[in-house]
Amino acid sequence: MFQPIVHYGIHFGLPLVVALLLFKSNWKKAYLIMILGMLIDLDHLLATPLFDPERCSINFHPLHTYYAMIVYVILTLFKKTRLIGLGLCIHIIADITDCAMM
Repeated sequence: MFQPIVHYGIHFGLPLVVALLLFKSNWKKAYLIMILGMLIDLDHLLATPLFDPERCSINFHPLHTYYAMIVYVILTLFKKTRLIGLGLCIHIIADITDCAMM
């Protein structure tokens, strides 16, 4: 019961905090772009079974691999891709937290 609250709290709450603290003048745009980081969950469509509550996403799904995470961190280093990278990194943080709580 507590696990989904933490997981989705990170998915939606942490981007909001980051947007409000670091992108004050454009926080709504920043928040929306970071929330779009959840689109990497489309790689779950490649899994069989599609949903397994006991499966950890990290290093199982293609866009949740350690190699992909390196790319996400690199995206944060450049102004043009920073928000996308932050959104993807926050998504991974939520999934890592979820795996740790299993």
